[in-house]
Amino acid sequence: MSIVFHQPSREFHLFNNKISYIIKILPNDQLGQLYFGKRIHDREDFGYLFEAANRPMTSILQDYGFSLEHTRQEYPAYGTTDFRLPALEVLQENGSRLTDFKYESHRIFPGKPGLDGLPATYTEEDREADTLEVTLYDSLLDMKLILLYTIFAEEGAVARSARFENQCSASVQITRAMSLSIDLPDCDYDWIQFSGAWSRERQVKTRRLEQGIQAVSSARGHSSHNHNPFLVLKRPTADEFQGEAMGFSLIYSGNFLAQAEVDTYQVTRVMMGINPFAFSWKLEQGESFQTPEAVMVYSDHGLNGMSQTFHRLYRTRLARGMWRDRVRPVLLNNWEATYFDFDEEKLVNMARAAKEDGVELFVLDDGWFGERSSDSSGLGDWYANRDRLPGGIRGLSEKIEALGLKFGLWVELEMVNPDSELYRQHPDWALQTPGRTPSHGRNQLVLDFSRKEVVDHIYGMIAGILSESKVSYIKWDMNRSITECYSAAFPADRQGEIFHRYILGVYSLYERLIGSFPEILFESCASGGARFDAGMLYYAPQCWTSDDSDAVERIRIQYGTSFGYPVVSMGAHVSAVPNHQLGRVTSIETRGNVAMFGAFGYELDLQRLSQEEREKVRKQIKFMKQYREVIQFGTFYRLQSPFEHNIAAWMVVSEDRRTAIVGYYKILNDVNCEFRRLKLKGLDEDLKYHVKEKGSWFYGDELMNTGLVTTDSSSGQPMPEEVCSDFWSRLYVLKAEE
Repeated sequence: MSIVFHQPSREFHLFNNKISYIIKILPNDQLGQLYFGKRIHDREDFGYLFEAANRPMTSILQDYGFSLEHTRQEYPAYGTTDFRLPALEVLQENGSRLTDFKYESHRIFPGKPGLDGLPATYTEEDREADTLEVTLYDSLLDMKLILLYTIFAEEGAVARSARFENQCSASVQITRAMSLSIDLPDCDYDWIQFSGAWSRERQVKTRRLEQGIQAVSSARGHSSHNHNPFLVLKRPTADEFQGEAMGFSLIYSGNFLAQAEVDTYQVTRVMMGINPFAFSWKLEQGESFQTPEAVMVYSDHGLNGMSQTFHRLYRTRLARGMWRDRVRPVLLNNWEATYFDFDEEKLVNMARAAKEDGVELFVLDDGWFGERSSDSSGLGDWYANRDRLPGGIRGLSEKIEALGLKFGLWVELEMVNPDSELYRQHPDWALQTPGRTPSHGRNQLVLDFSRKEVVDHIYGMIAGILSESKVSYIKWDMNRSITECYSAAFPADRQGEIFHRYILGVYSLYERLIGSFPEILFESCASGGARFDAGMLYYAPQCWTSDDSDAVERIRIQYGTSFGYPVVSMGAHVSAVPNHQLGRVTSIETRGNVAMFGAFGYELDLQRLSQEEREKVRKQIKFMKQYREVIQFGTFYRLQSPFEHNIAAWMVVSEDRRTAIVGYYKILNDVNCEFRRLKLKGLDEDLKYHVKEKGSWFYGDELMNTGLVTTDSSSGQPMPEEVCSDFWSRLYVLKAEE
């Protein structure tokens, strides 16, 4: 067991060979936090880490040496001597919000339990993890609070969640229920968040922690383009390769809050969970409420070490199904090639050209259903438009497969256009507040997925298409934040549940479709990256990273995304130029060199390219097929940040460390530049690596310590490489000599 309980000191120690996490039952029988960090030796008593003091203006519980305001806690409540923001709040019938959850019992067991109706990390064998379940009890409320902690045997990671169980005859309203709370003993950290907007998602934002509250959140009904449910605390001296870093990730796709509160004694309280704003959950007698899961990762090998833990864990023990461990097919999506202007003949011709160039999967995007000729009609009517597709999806999919390609389909199942048969028949199935004018986004409303009958109806329509057709891939889009969040199916005292119930409805539809069609590869999408979160990866092992397909912007977007999410989860395509979002022109080489680091594909009509460009596409696809297992499942290293430098670089290394691919990107050209070397990572220092692009070999220790010479033609010196320009890039392939 990697979890021990020391009865005399009433302490729990969760540990493996990388981390320790220590919890203490406090004198008032609540839970205290003693330590989270690098593995330390176990001992019978860590009581020296429990610090208390009699401070001026302190409110006390029992004596002047013990106040919750100055005690580091595990799952704190407000109002009984702690004045910081709490992890929980329960509104009772008499109007009180005070609680007193005290230790009642615990159990330690191998493996990891699932969470009913929610995504979560998992184990395939009990030996992969151990779980601590601590039951706390409030005798006045007759209510239980169960805290779950799972420590993974081989990773510096702890998964946490909480469950409330109401045993009282009276109902209560949970108004705050965090998934994770931890009090750290100091505030000497840099805070890193991943923020942006449509087409510039997950930009790296760094600042020092200061006294007060720093937070990111979403109240949009989804995790959002604006802020990601993932944050990092790192020591100021830490960088990508050394020093302490902690990552906090919420496995959830709805409204969230991630915050750090630093008190005036420099204690840092980190919390993450469902956003308490506009949230409440009514618990009747015998009912329970489960929070989403959050994962904490500690690394003393810098930010790359932290990210690699998330990558391994989320790629192999969050993503599921037959596609989890399989390389992703090279695809072509017709959206930017045709938008709504297509018919069956045009699609088949596009697919035929794609097959000639080595593409494996053809994806039909928006516009194939109902009376859909623009984004103003048809959503919700999930039947083929026979004017465009005389043989329906079945007929088209059979023609595509006859070419030797697999067929994929775009859907947006959570939305409805007012101009649709579905809305005309069921206007009450859209989220709308009585008496208020509904807001539109992209000419559509949001279906009320808190209602089972709505989810059932949508499942029936799309399952009918999938059952009769040859569909191997689904791109599941979501192009609208939730406004007027009100459900006609629930009473007034349950309207605070609708945001969360909506997400549970989305998860349930995913679960049903995955269960019915386990061979389909699902890719999630939300106007690009508005729902790129760990919750989605449980159902769809890859996500469309951003609607911005410009190669230069994608360097930043994919770099930021890589802090918490694996390379294989990032949908990344080569699109046409001038780019449809920015109007920028970049070479086909650079567009390919960026998109290679993800689930690779094309977003253009190959028939419109020159023969020279078509030949380059064929070479790109051949290269990707040769190295995609390394790229998608290897160890990823960020080498140089596009947020700090004009030149960005990253690399992946195979598990056996015999193959590596380096991506090197110059944003703007420079003249008479300095001599440049790029220090690589993750290689075997004793192996000799042949670098094809250099026409020579080097030992691993050379490449990691002296660096790979990357000086280019802009230095003014004659070089064998091609002339450098703006938006220039290169891939370096390293292969160990036999």
